[in-house]
Amino acid sequence: MGGLQVPGNRLIGRLSPHLALALATAVAAAGYLLVALPLGFAGLCAGLILAGIGSSIQHPRASVLVANSFGSAARGPLGIYNFAGDLGKAIFPATVALLLPVITWRPTVGIMGLIGLAVAIALSVLVPRQPFLAPAADKPAARGGPSGGFGQLLSIGALDTATRMGYLLFLPFLLHSRGATEAVIGLGLALLFIGGALGKAACGWLGQHLGVVWSVIATELATALLITATLVLPLTPMLALLPLLGMFLNGTSSVLYGTVPDLAPKGDIGREFALFYTGVLGAGGLAPIAYGALADHSSQAVGILAAALTAAAIVPLVLALQPALAALAYR
Repeated sequence: MGGLQVPGNRLIGRLSPHLALALATAVAAAGYLLVALPLGFAGLCAGLILAGIGSSIQHPRASVLVANSFGSAARGPLGIYNFAGDLGKAIFPATVALLLPVITWRPTVGIMGLIGLAVAIALSVLVPRQPFLAPAADKPAARGGPSGGFGQLLSIGALDTATRMGYLLFLPFLLHSRGATEAVIGLGLALLFIGGALGKAACGWLGQHLGVVWSVIATELATALLITATLVLPLTPMLALLPLLGMFLNGTSSVLYGTVPDLAPKGDIGREFALFYTGVLGAGGLAPIAYGALADHSSQAVGILAAALTAAAIVPLVLALQPALAALAYR
């Protein structure tokens, strides 16, 4: 999914948004249906690759559709779009958890694939064939920024994702060390994810009104402080803190996604969204390995503090981004 963002966007870029999204969803659903078949390990791998191919197209194409529809006011709607994605990440695993005691995993995956096909059909009908476009003066393409600014934004996005995935690696073990049962660990993760979904919705609008630089500084410093606090808090206060931590841990990403159209070189927002998602997905895959290795050679506390320091390290990077943002009349 990470490596195919750019080629997938290029391959399907000439199709209309409704057809591109419907086709991509159908391909992903076909991958899940292939996984559900008794074809052994090779069939499982082939199905996952096919699902990844379909999923790789969703991020850039849907983001471009939102950005083109709302123009310079797209940051808030992009936050809502990402919030909707987090809702899916919460609902589907919960549904699978309820189904697994009743039926085996293959039929469960098959049901997910059938739902995906139904969604693909719905997208082909519901997404307008001629989507609404913001006035030319408000289009992100008219405000393309310097490539250096986009490179800095990509670095910030990668570090923000690394912080999130690094902390998620340690959170179950941290809860267990406080005496949490498996059910309480699940509750802790749910609280973090609920806060994260709300943060994605809220911080997109925060970036629209407070500005990119100060929004990112506030959310990253809060993330660093709250991560550090979970190292010393007892179980109950820690659980109470997790929704707030989730808001800041996940919310920054909406501010960053909403800035991609403005800093896209020459206004090529489709390609830049694909590059941005490649960077953040790649960082999300590598971060648990890096933080886990660090913890193995030191301690869990050192690994968690490293995640907190990664969040704090974003502050000077976003301050360095300020000139590029100022050139686009950001405050």
